Amino acid sequence: MGNFQELSDLKKTIKISARRFEESPYIERTNSPDMVRGVYAGRYFPMSIGEDPIQKYWLLRQKALIFDVPEKPIEISGPDSLAFLDKVTTRKLSNVKVGRGYYTLACTPQGGIFMDGVIFKFNDEKFWFVQADGPFEDWLLAHSSNYNVKISDPKSRVLQIQGPASIDIMKAASKGKIDEKMPYYSSDFFDLGGQSLYVSRSGFTNELGFEIFSDGFKTDHLALWDHLMECGKPFGMELSASRAMTIRRIEGGMFGNLTDIDTTMTPFEAGLGFFVNMDKGDFIGRDALIKKDKRTCMFGITCKSETPVSGSKVLDGNEVVGYVTAGVPSPTLKLGIGFVKFYKPNDWLSRELTLKLPNGSNHQANIVQLPFFDHKKNIVKGIDRTIPSIPE
Repeated sequence: MGNFQELSDLKKTIKISARRFEESPYIERTNSPDMVRGVYAGRYFPMSIGEDPIQKYWLLRQKALIFDVPEKPIEISGPDSLAFLDKVTTRKLSNVKVGRGYYTLACTPQGGIFMDGVIFKFNDEKFWFVQADGPFEDWLLAHSSNYNVKISDPKSRVLQIQGPASIDIMKAASKGKIDEKMPYYSSDFFDLGGQSLYVSRSGFTNELGFEIFSDGFKTDHLALWDHLMECGKPFGMELSASRAMTIRRIEGGMFGNLTDIDTTMTPFEAGLGFFVNMDKGDFIGRDALIKKDKRTCMFGITCKSETPVSGSKVLDGNEVVGYVTAGVPSPTLKLGIGFVKFYKPNDWLSRELTLKLPNGSNHQANIVQLPFFDHKKNIVKGIDRTIPSIPE
């Protein structure tokens, strides 16, 4: 089941028992009568708080936004932690360093993508896997019987501060300890308003940004929130629900687990073969992946006349050759954009095809390489610090 966050999903709401899912410790600061919540990794998060998502999008691109996000750290500890993670993920982790995040995948025995996320190493016997949507803790427990490891939930809730002003905001929040010298995807503990917290220079927007991980019940979450908001105020930072993040992560070519990638798709089909180290030895899914086609089936799709939405069909002539997993309007490109999964590998790139929306209308569309812009990731790396203007 995909965690869709398109405009129509904001109207598909139902009442549900609050005890079934994990509440945010920041809810006292983020709650609104207009809030529409989603559920991700068993956690509530704000999909909308009645804001104008395009206005928030431009704040993200020009200043900064703070997001209460539901991504979930899982702790793997014990003498066999490294060997265990090597077995259940696709990356070669023997050279993983403390203070560096590593994006990786976990595959099924059939070679499909079960989970993606980021691994952080605290020491030789303690790691965090910051998971996307899906029951990953259960998956880890199910495969841990032959390893001396402990799988636990550190109860860490994550905040993201994203946008070009994020470095100045984090510099103020850390009394100068965090600055532009902190490399992309590096991490460490910092004092933020009198609380020691784990911070990584990463995020889910492809903008310059940081993630702040709370320390479970030890953290005064509301005091942390107030401290960050006070530091962000001079730089124009505002709270946002996830809609602006969704637009920007799709522009940036960042897939959502269970929405854009899932167990029916191999890392190669998703264009994520770089994160599969076939030479590292045995791991779950390796035997199946050896036999799989290595060509990509996931691309970007653009449309001038309409916005692609999930479930849209992509046609080559009269033949349905793929479908859209997610789509948004791109305020920067002034186009409708989305991800298209083709049923078979082919020379799809740069092709002009037909987009058939769920309402039956047909539109001319073009197949493009991901991400939709900033292919060298100069924005998120801090190399390109240009503040974009709003297109007329």
